[in-house]
Amino acid sequence: MHGVGTVLLLVVLATAVAVGARRWRVPAPSVLVLAGLAVALVPGTPAVRIAPETIGLIVLPPLLYASAEELSLRDLRTVWRPVTALAFGLVLTSAAAVGALAVALTPLTPAMAFVLGTVLASTDPVAVSALGRRLSLPGRVQALVQAESLFNDATSLVLFKVAVAVAAAAGSVGWSDAGGDFVLLAGGGCVVGAGLAWLVRLIRSRTEDPVLETVIALVTPYAAYVLAETAYASGVTAVVVAGVVLSRSGHRLSDARIRLQLHAVYAVVVFLLESVVFSLIGLQLPTLVRDLSKDAGLWPLQALAIAAVLVGLRVVWTLPLSVAVRPGRRRPSWRVASVLTWAGTRGVMPLAAALAIPLTADDGSQLPGRTLVLVLTTAVVVFTLVVQGLSLAGVVNRSGLALEPEHTEREESATRDSLTRAGLGHLDQLADLEAVPDTVLDRMRRSLTARLDRPADPDGRADSEVAVYRELRREVIAVQNTELRRLYDEHRVSSTTRRKLQRDLDLEETGLGGA
Repeated sequence: MHGVGTVLLLVVLATAVAVGARRWRVPAPSVLVLAGLAVALVPGTPAVRIAPETIGLIVLPPLLYASAEELSLRDLRTVWRPVTALAFGLVLTSAAAVGALAVALTPLTPAMAFVLGTVLASTDPVAVSALGRRLSLPGRVQALVQAESLFNDATSLVLFKVAVAVAAAAGSVGWSDAGGDFVLLAGGGCVVGAGLAWLVRLIRSRTEDPVLETVIALVTPYAAYVLAETAYASGVTAVVVAGVVLSRSGHRLSDARIRLQLHAVYAVVVFLLESVVFSLIGLQLPTLVRDLSKDAGLWPLQALAIAAVLVGLRVVWTLPLSVAVRPGRRRPSWRVASVLTWAGTRGVMPLAAALAIPLTADDGSQLPGRTLVLVLTTAVVVFTLVVQGLSLAGVVNRSGLALEPEHTEREESATRDSLTRAGLGHLDQLADLEAVPDTVLDRMRRSLTARLDRPADPDGRADSEVAVYRELRREVIAVQNTELRRLYDEHRVSSTTRRKLQRDLDLEETGLGGA
């Protein structure tokens, strides 16, 4: 009952914080961490301890799935080279650098220091997506940051499992098996995720029940995670692959009414889970600090040094890769590198990994340094979410990379005109075939023509031609959906514009009423 009351309190707190964050125009995750930290420091607040399965099984799958659905395959193809370099090279370098620094600055053993390095080596897709939603970044920059955070987890997970095995065995483990572990974890996760996506696509293509569609969408990430973990593969990779694959065909598997319902349900789920987990990060830090031994009093300085090393390494790696993000420019850009660096925050994933560290070694003795690893991980997560999160918008604005509102409005306006012209062209074809009464065609043509100058709603007068008009409007919306997908596939509109206009078309279609 105590746990349920804590969760309900966090939901209420998160709702109030989210309202304030929107009003103050600051990222909600950063404010939620501060709010959780403030509540934990109030005298009398009970100690908060998070069970590993709470984050790994309950919270992560839907948040990862939602983040993966926001990343399109089209955008991923444009940035796969720099993503590969960051997902492998930067993760390995970061794990080694943090491990070496921890050996020099902390009382951790070399094995546990490397465990800390693997925990903090990768950026977090949940935090990156939550912080990036409010920024107007160019498509390639946003795709690179988000794709990297989604696909670097397999590398860090392999390193983490090997490092934990070394620490728990108090000896050496064959690193020659790491390649095989990576194939099993990442490759197995890809197979499970792609297979489940195929099965879900087959099921969804045969149902039009909004309730069943919603249940399937909510169960899919959990099914991918559990199936992959049962097969000793990466559950994180399986969820990401399933989300990316299904995002490509989602618009063909459901109608406008179901898409709107799924969007609304997932928006609520993501808000509640993000609110609770970011608040818990702040709530847990004071409890972990109280469990520290006396020889770990310098942990704030140690955490600050680790965070600084992670930021510095990220600058070194992203500077040469900035050329790939801005095609047409042959010289690296410090502005692009600064945005890519500052957007690479740590969050839920490192915390989940740190909580998964076993309490005891293989011989039954207590694993030394586990509490310090948890404290340093949580402290670095808090630092990135608060410092980088609160200042990310300023860094983006000063870099000159942020898309001006006028740019987005021009793109949306031009795309709307293209969709309207596609609808008018379809009406001309119907007029040649004489398949629809001329009066209905004239009404529809006037409605679409008016949209080229100003928005106009369909004439809703109840007459004998309303049913024909509705069916014709649905047919025109289907043509406009096809045109929108074509413009998107040809890289003429951004993912943000496509999602916004798709939602507008869905709202208009559901507003027609009728069958």
